[in-house]
Amino acid sequence: MSRYHEIKHRLVTTFQRRVANPLSSRMPGQILLETTGRTSGLPRRTPVGGSRVGQQFWLVSEYGDKSQYVRNILADPRVRVRIKGTWHTGTAHPMPEDDPRARLRTLPTGNSAVVRLMGTNLLTVRVDLAD
Repeated sequence: MSRYHEIKHRLVTTFQRRVANPLSSRMPGQILLETTGRTSGLPRRTPVGGSRVGQQFWLVSEYGDKSQYVRNILADPRVRVRIKGTWHTGTAHPMPEDDPRARLRTLPTGNSAVVRLMGTNLLTVRVDLAD
């Protein structure tokens, strides 16, 4: 990762962790991804954008395997996703073979624009929903 991308990553993730995520997590319509902390074992909730297609939920991570929630998924792929106020259990799969820019064109435009603008290492994630 270039020095520019490293600085951008630090600035954006600090803002998200301290300001944006705590605020947006409280919004009832916000989609949340709940992973299990790979070190703590505690539930970790992250606001995400994405779309449900049948029994799958698709999203694109801005920072690929540098994203804390992707690192948690790699340690334990069992997740929950809150969609329209309802929690769904599932299994998450990072999809490095998927084209994340093409995937973003199929997802909600507002979040996709932010991911394209802020992201430095895009990675598609598919969640196979159990319910």
